[in-house]
Amino acid sequence: MAEELAGTEFRFTDEQGQLRAAVRAFCTEHVDEGSVRELMVSDPPFDAKVWARLGSELGVLGLAVPESRGGAGGSLVDQAVAVEELGAALACGPFFGTVYLAIPALVAASSGDDVLAPLVDGTRTAAFAVGDVAGAFDAAAVTVVAAPQDQGWALTGTVERVVDAGAADSIVIAAKVPEGVGLFAVDADSVGVQRVPLDTLDLTRPQANVVLQDAPGLLIAGPDEAERVITQALQVGSALLAVEQVGAAQHLLDLSVAYAKSRLQFGRPIGSFQAVKHRLADDLVALEHARSTAYHAIWALTDGSDDPALAVSIAQATCSAAFTRIATDTIQVHGGIGFTWEHQAHLYYKRAYTDAALLGTAEQHRARVAELVFSAPVKDAPRVATGIRK
Repeated sequence: MAEELAGTEFRFTDEQGQLRAAVRAFCTEHVDEGSVRELMVSDPPFDAKVWARLGSELGVLGLAVPESRGGAGGSLVDQAVAVEELGAALACGPFFGTVYLAIPALVAASSGDDVLAPLVDGTRTAAFAVGDVAGAFDAAAVTVVAAPQDQGWALTGTVERVVDAGAADSIVIAAKVPEGVGLFAVDADSVGVQRVPLDTLDLTRPQANVVLQDAPGLLIAGPDEAERVITQALQVGSALLAVEQVGAAQHLLDLSVAYAKSRLQFGRPIGSFQAVKHRLADDLVALEHARSTAYHAIWALTDGSDDPALAVSIAQATCSAAFTRIATDTIQVHGGIGFTWEHQAHLYYKRAYTDAALLGTAEQHRARVAELVFSAPVKDAPRVATGIRK
């Protein structure tokens, strides 16, 4: 599957439309609100059978992985289409650690296919224990140390607040080596690995501290390519996270519009009042702006038509702001019922504010956009978003 490009326009193909419909139907059947509430307090916090079906039956875990490496052989746009629908359903599972970060890192690396294959088919999961500064790799921030052994490497150190680490089978982690920084894969159940669960705002996106003490590690990318591999993973992860935010925000806006049409006050639908309809109109503008920037980032990463670093930061800044705004407005539009535990609005609200803190806040990405734009000569400055439409 591949996207069609016509000048500066982007259009989804018929195959991508069918993919969207298939993932949406799968979520309708297997990812309802009741299952989300049950899984977010379960151990592990996802359904392993559903996860395996996503990998083996639908193939959506490795859509952007080449067929030669066990994937579907599609593009990152295909992956984004699936992620948007999964985000709309608030699907539980290690998508952030496995699909957004670990798989792109392993694809970008020159080795690690033995780790990649079970992630793609859904038989194993992963977490990405690489610290970032506003979504960008900082080698100076790496604290884990890898010491060479007779039969590999031994890793020692701690990485805090690693998303999806608690139930991950593999942990992809950056560590210092004598020549610089390398990227390793560690079996989460091996001797020397301890995971300390953390209390989090969003129960559907658990986190844990990863503590290593002479844990055996497999070198995935050496110092000559580790920075490139990690940067690619962080950029892809940021773009997919932005698309997820778009999907969730769309679901909330649809929810609010439906409620505004049916809820009566003073004998009229509340959607007829300016205070409500203007709020929802502003939310729609914010959502469409977010959608354009998110897919622009995916497009830039897919075909190199724009500076990926700039496009990803624009997307993160825009989508985080849009999702948190729409999540807040959803609660306001729903009034008293929107504040209750029984209503789904609070689940998305917590996801919105958690996502807004992952891989850099909106404020940090705005600062990066300014730095990238104003530090470059005018004639060499990367162009910003072009027209993208559905």
